[in-house]
Amino acid sequence: MLHQGIYEQYHNGVQAAIAQPEVETLGSGREAKTGLPGDPLIATCKATTFLGNEQLKEEVFGPYSLVVKCKDAGQMVEVLHKAGGQLTITFMATDSEMKNNQELLAVATTHAGRVIFNGVPTGVEVCHSMVHGGPFPATTDARTTSVGTDAIKRFTRPVCYQDAPQDLLPDELKDHNPLNVFRTVNGMITKDKITTD
Repeated sequence: MLHQGIYEQYHNGVQAAIAQPEVETLGSGREAKTGLPGDPLIATCKATTFLGNEQLKEEVFGPYSLVVKCKDAGQMVEVLHKAGGQLTITFMATDSEMKNNQELLAVATTHAGRVIFNGVPTGVEVCHSMVHGGPFPATTDARTTSVGTDAIKRFTRPVCYQDAPQDLLPDELKDHNPLNVFRTVNGMITKDKITTD
């Protein structure tokens, strides 16, 4: 793990989860001898157990998985609703299974920033299509992503300069565009100078 705090949170979270009634450990990795090991562990429980136990809904950051066994699609929808905000939700399903369970997809889009089909949520490439965010508690502000070209919006706050004299404007906003940067002018992205004609 990256540091002592993350290491302790992971191990405390895992121990708290597997100590809950009706939670079964399916398998675990070997404990590393050095460093701050995040020993992998996978556990399981029934949907009714998950739905009735707030501790099981707590995030455990690290190589831990909880398999929640549902009796039908309706119970899967209920579990998704109760899972809270997530960075990602993955569906391992055939095309026909997804077509027959579209409510699951609809719920997933309200609970995650990235919905994945038959893949794993590894890799966060800095590109236009990447979204690495989601509803609370996955992120503190669901309107932005922490990875990708839109991530800059996390650090911005819109400011309007109304009727400001040109010499008081930042260079990026001056009519003659001295920095020759792309700007949005009347809904169009352009480097053109603004004329008052």
